[in-house]
Formats: sequence, structure tokens, C-alpha cells
Amino acid sequence: MSKPRPMIMLEFNELSPTLMDQFIAAGKLPNFAALKAQSQVYTTEAEEIAPNLEPWIQWVTVQTGLSFKEHGVFDLGDGHKVPFPRVFDLLNDAGYKQWICGSMNAALNKPLNGHFLPDPWSVGVEPYPKEEFHDFFDYIRRNVQEHSRDKMPVSKADQLRFLAFMLSNGLSLKTIQATIKQLMSEKGGKFRWKRATILDRLQWDVFAHYWKAKRPDFATYFINSTAHFQHMYWRNMEPDKFKLKPTEEDQNEYKDAVELGYTAMDGIIGDCLELAGPDTVVVLATALSQQPCLTYEDKNGKTLYRAIDPDAFFAWSGVHSQYRYAPIMSEEFLMYFKEESDAAECLRLFEATTIDGKSLMNVRRAGNEVHAGCSVFSATGKNAVVRNAKGEEMPFGKLFYQAGGVKSGMHHPDGIFWIRDSAKQPVQEPRRISLRRVAPTLLAHFGVAKPSYMKLDALQVKNTESELAPAAR
Repeated sequence: MSKPRPMIMLEFNELSPTLMDQFIAAGKLPNFAALKAQSQVYTTEAEEIAPNLEPWIQWVTVQTGLSFKEHGVFDLGDGHKVPFPRVFDLLNDAGYKQWICGSMNAALNKPLNGHFLPDPWSVGVEPYPKEEFHDFFDYIRRNVQEHSRDKMPVSKADQLRFLAFMLSNGLSLKTIQATIKQLMSEKGGKFRWKRATILDRLQWDVFAHYWKAKRPDFATYFINSTAHFQHMYWRNMEPDKFKLKPTEEDQNEYKDAVELGYTAMDGIIGDCLELAGPDTVVVLATALSQQPCLTYEDKNGKTLYRAIDPDAFFAWSGVHSQYRYAPIMSEEFLMYFKEESDAAECLRLFEATTIDGKSLMNVRRAGNEVHAGCSVFSATGKNAVVRNAKGEEMPFGKLFYQAGGVKSGMHHPDGIFWIRDSAKQPVQEPRRISLRRVAPTLLAHFGVAKPSYMKLDALQVKNTESELAPAAR
């Protein structure tokens, strides 16, 4: 039996099938259009509703073939707690070489035949090999986790080590030119938000370098910038759908932000198709998508707040035990304590902290871990009174800052799943498929039998027509 052709899986978080079709029809996305025309095209169904409709939940479903109820992972950063093997674990057992580049909420359960780079929000997972990726991963993680701050918590030495890594691992002229153009555009004090597309390109350069150098059988490449743009700037793209209208100043800066995200990713699609050539299978997956967030319009929109100085806020709240702090996404963060009793005390202190008489923090505990975030989601005056467990008072604006603008995109269960396989006839399947069918379909390409815990079957595509295998019951 001949060896299966290699596969690149592009994990472009939360792209909308609706927006994709609109931008393709407008001629904005020539490379996405070419990929779609060559692919078996499916729309996935996440089979969840809020609060269980989150990318860190759905990507674990992609990786395991399990529903949220089955895999049980609710939080970003808890992917390493999944007791079931993922697709890359099973391919590893079958002897395939892999390059896992940024897959969300992923984990390594054993030494990998290949290379592994966690997502930048990971707190319980390290790169593999650790030392090989440390300078790159540490720099990207801090830039992503603290993107809402005016000044990144990185030193000149950090920047030099990162640059040295990039120069040795694929930094391209295209990325250098894009970076210079971006920095020049920021001279007026605006457009800093576009840096997210530069981080995507830097990660692509590293991905492409390792792909060419190591020739893995299966590789993933995850990016998130457009998901962030949709969350923050959908209002600017379609202001007529929102009661709370953006200002003229905001429109001048952000009206094309979402489109920019798609066109930047379209450039990476073009690079991928060139890198892959005709003999590599290219998969595009989004896990879920987004839609306009209209839920908070009668409350002047949803805003997010983060602690200005987390350590100072924790100390003021009364937390004095040793902990490890890990910011995650949006307003959320994790704290790890040596003892469960210390975590329980932190929980008590946070629960007792109030703003104008209401709870300031959303907080829960699991063992020695505390998961928390500011519970304020509407515009709040800087002088609103925060009171800690001792009854001490502090103005809200002395403790927290608004992280970004007003949220305007929210999750939707539909996702994109395209498979470009030159041995298969391109088809467009009108019926939605369960997101749980992605994992067994990836395994089937490599001739690896799905484990018994994956209850749904692989998609079966003939050369001449689409034939969906019946779902297991």
C-alpha cells in the first residue's frame, strides 16, 4: 500500500461561511476562491449553544471527535486535561511525522515524532522541543496575551532573541516588508491593531520553514487575528445592524478591519497553495464562526476590563500566598497555587470584592487553580467604587482599564471545512455535518482506524460524486 500523501490543515479560527462567500463574490479573496473551487466543501455544525460555544471547546472537538459533553473541556488552557488521544496522538502511534503549529487548546501526551508549538494562551503545555522554540513562543505569547496594553512586556533582549530565531527559521522578505509598512502606518498613533496580521505572517514563516526542512506527513497551522477583528469591529463593517453606532473617527480607522483580516489570510492561503503544490492535501477548518453581537445593544454594548497591574490588584484584594498568574483571552486569567487552601482563600477574597455593591469578579476554583475575570461588561465610570473583603475602597479606574472597544461579533455554530485533495472530485455538500466528523475524516486519509470513542464516521468522497457516510448511532 502506498504511503498517504502529506496533509496541511489550516486552522483559521472562526471565519464566517457567510462573509467568506460575500468577499469571494466581490473578488476580494482570489486564493480562497481557488481553494474552494478545488475542494470538497462542507459546513460544520458545532452542536452547541452558549456558554458551550467557544473556540477552545470546539477545537478540542476537532482534535478528538468528541462532543463537549464527552471531552469535558470548558476553559482555554485546560486542553491538556483531556483523557482521550487526539488525532495527532493517534497518528504519532501509527508512525507519522507531524508539525503541530499553534493548534488551540492542544496538548502533547507523549514525545512527538516531529515538532509541537502550543497556542499562545497555553498555560499547561510547553513547546516540543522546548528549548528549540522557547524564544519564539515566549515572545509571541506575551504579545498575544497582552495585546490590549499600550506597551508590551518584552525587553530589548527578548526582541533580539526573537529576531535571531526568526532570521534562522524562515523570516521572509514579504514579512519584513509588511512589518516595515505596518510600523510606518502607526506614526499617527493609530492602526496598531493591525499588528495581529504581522504575528500571523511571522508564524507562517516559521511554519513554512519547518515544513520544508522536516517534511512532516501531517501539519497544522492555527491563527486567530480575523476572529479578533470580527469580535471587535463587526459593528464598523455593518453599522446599520447595530443600535450603538460607531463614531466617525472609529469608522475612519476600523471600517475595513474585518475585510483586512480576510484578505491578509487570503495571502497566506496563496502562500500555502504554492508551498503545498498539487500533491499535498490542503484542509481549511474554522471549528465555528461568528455573527453580529446584538445581545448587549440595549446596554450600550459589551466592554471588557483587565487589571492594570494584576499583582497589585491581587495584593489589594488580600491575596498574599504564592501563585503563578497566567492571562488568557479577553478579561480572563488563571492563578495557580501550591496549596488548595490558598486557592480557596483566593476564591473567597475575590467573591467578597464588589463594585457599587455588586460582585466585581466572575470566579471559580478547581483544586489549586482559580479561574477568574472582571464581571463588568458595560461602560463604567473610573470613579465607580470597588470594595475589597476588608471594606477598603478604591476607584475602579485605578485598578482596571478597558481592553479594546465595544464587542460587536459573537459566536455562531456553523464552521468551514474544505478538503483540497487532487485525487477527489470537488463537491459542495449542501447539508451541514457534525464537527465531530472532522477527526475521523483526518484519520481515514492516513489509513488509521478511528477509536471506539469516536462515534461518528469519516466523510466518504468518491471521485465523481459526494457521498456522505451515514453517521453512527
